[in-house]
Amino acid sequence: MENSSFEHIPVMLEEVLTGLKIRKGGIYVDATVGGAGHSYEIAGRLETGRLICLDQDSEAIAASTKRLSEFGNRCKIIKSNYENIESVLADEGITKVSGILADLGVSSHQLDTVERGFSYSANAPLDMRMDTDSSQTAADIVNGYDERELIRVLRDYGEERFAPNIARNIIKKRSEKAIETTFELNEIINASIPMKFREKGSHPSKRTFQAIRIELNRELEVLEGTLGAMIDLLEPGGRLCIITFHSLEDRIVKTVFNKAQNPCICPPNFPKCVCGRVSKGTHISRKAILPTEEEIANNKRSKSAKLRIFEKAK
Repeated sequence: MENSSFEHIPVMLEEVLTGLKIRKGGIYVDATVGGAGHSYEIAGRLETGRLICLDQDSEAIAASTKRLSEFGNRCKIIKSNYENIESVLADEGITKVSGILADLGVSSHQLDTVERGFSYSANAPLDMRMDTDSSQTAADIVNGYDERELIRVLRDYGEERFAPNIARNIIKKRSEKAIETTFELNEIINASIPMKFREKGSHPSKRTFQAIRIELNRELEVLEGTLGAMIDLLEPGGRLCIITFHSLEDRIVKTVFNKAQNPCICPPNFPKCVCGRVSKGTHISRKAILPTEEEIANNKRSKSAKLRIFEKAK
């Protein structure tokens, strides 16, 4: 099996470490541990504290377990989607934490491991599962969704203007034979987007692959459904750091953070609040924090990253 080592260059590492305001005795959660690039540095700043690491990818669990082994009982690595963060922490006897980090999206390892099928740049089975124990793959979506469902996915999650063309051509092609590989899907997408409308420097399959991956792994659904619970798990003064990689994710984080800061639903003309909804804290980064030019030059995959931070009310 072709595989790349699970090296993880942590995006905006210094900004995350500063944002979390790590205390030596605090309890922290890395909700998407990956190759443990962030977690290694967090664990190294703890003394009596604990770090709970979650990931749904078995390869990430194996890699992070090895990487964090020097910290012994200070770190605990658990295979789970971060949507289960409340129950996972409850099982550990933890009700409040000092900080949570979630570095969203597909990891470099997942992209670079050809047979995982995340990349449109290499020919591989249409897989795209972040949790390889899951039964459904990208091929099931491409070959199983009807035309209306395909258009919805490509339009909502890929913001693909040619979604109807692509969906129609997928239906046509799969009536002849099942679409099984990334390059087969690439051919369909190429034939569906007029040359004059292709974005300069952008692969025509980028939006479609993103959309199918998000749908398969329920990425936006999990994010939107879990952010509130993460905020509630923070102790007074605790910090939540979220790194996103596309506008759909960032929009959700920004909206949830702003609403948690100002939950009042009273009409604007009311002289004072009567709804009784109390602020949960402060959206520290009202404008998303971006990687430096130096970081982008050293790690091109950081280019689209955005970091937002929420601090629980004290």
